[in-house]
Amino acid sequence: MEEKHNNTLIVFQDKKIRRIWPSNEWHFSVVDVVEALTDSPSPRQYWGKIKDREFVKLKLSPIWVQLKLHSADGKNYITDCANTKDMFRIIQSIPSKKAEPFKQWLAQVGYERIEEIENPELAQKRMKEIYKAKGYSDDWIEKRVRGIAVRDELTDEWKKRGVNREKEYAILTAEISKATFGMTPNEYKEFKGLKKENLRDHMNDLELIFSMLGERVSTEITRNKNAQGFEECGDVAKQGGKWLVMQEKTLKKE
Repeated sequence: MEEKHNNTLIVFQDKKIRRIWPSNEWHFSVVDVVEALTDSPSPRQYWGKIKDREFVKLKLSPIWVQLKLHSADGKNYITDCANTKDMFRIIQSIPSKKAEPFKQWLAQVGYERIEEIENPELAQKRMKEIYKAKGYSDDWIEKRVRGIAVRDELTDEWKKRGVNREKEYAILTAEISKATFGMTPNEYKEFKGLKKENLRDHMNDLELIFSMLGERVSTEITRNKNAQGFEECGDVAKQGGKWLVMQEKTLKKE
């Protein structure tokens, strides 16, 4: 699901670090952290040597866990991850001038998340600040933030009805997009010449409105029809996108 993948990427000194929130705390990709600290061309091999040296030979229990993270090729792979506390221990095994500033940055990231849980408005405020710094207009930012809220409401509804796998979310999203725009999100990204970029960050105001309406209508139809399971929610997703197209045709006739 695109929105979630986008929100799990953070940046330290131009280096992207993937993270995931599986059990009430952030877990960070160890390989990404190794790359950020060492600039190694082979961070996986570097991390492998650290594991051998610090844990295997000393017969210590692993302090990392393996979780599925989104990769550059668009797929999810099992990846070594560690929470903030254990990441501090791993960093101690990496000789780097960036270690101390990274620790401070990591602590701040964790603190901000706690703040956002206690006060969700802070997360929205920080998001708006990031978009504004990138040069987006206030009007566009409001639509983008509203679209995220609508999207979350839809995925929450899917989850209640037995749809809870990332792949299923992606398929249902593709159905809405195809009915609304005539293209799946991947096809739309290719049409816009995008690769790793977030598609909705490259939509104009009208495209954001259409995306929002398609997902909002899908949410309402899902509730009204009490759709259950992946198949029924898939039928509703198609209807949600088609409803928007029909309204557009009606307006043109008038």
